[in-house]
Amino acid sequence: MTMTLSGTLLADSTRPAVIADLVRVVDAELADKKGLSGAAVKAAYSGVTKVVPDAVPKAAKRLLPDVARALDPFWADFRTSGGHDFGAYLAGRGDEASAALLAATDAKVGTTSRDVVQRTYRAFRGSAAAHVRAALPRLGAALQRHAS
Repeated sequence: MTMTLSGTLLADSTRPAVIADLVRVVDAELADKKGLSGAAVKAAYSGVTKVVPDAVPKAAKRLLPDVARALDPFWADFRTSGGHDFGAYLAGRGDEASAALLAATDAKVGTTSRDVVQRTYRAFRGSAAAHVRAALPRLGAALQRHAS
């Protein structure tokens, strides 16, 4: 029996490395942002990390279970179809994959007591789908390294 993506990524032996890779994905995506919208995202990131220096690792740790479960159906289809590049697969289903990830994130952010996180998230939620779609190739590749 094939283990689900979430089952693999959330295993005690895998989870810390997955979280570290998710932080690297966020850092790389942030570094790639250009222009005014990139500057705005970078400023928001800076503001959040000034208040909570380890915000990204904490967020990755908190979001991983929901994100992994949101991607379980995509992983199952990817494996069934004989796919080789999960990042490319997710990018090919960008609207669906980003909607699934944002639904998981919306639910989690809705439960936080940190005002700065909620305000920042609300401010960028409208443009979040585009940022998530752009990150899908890198995110998929990072997750595949741990799931294959």
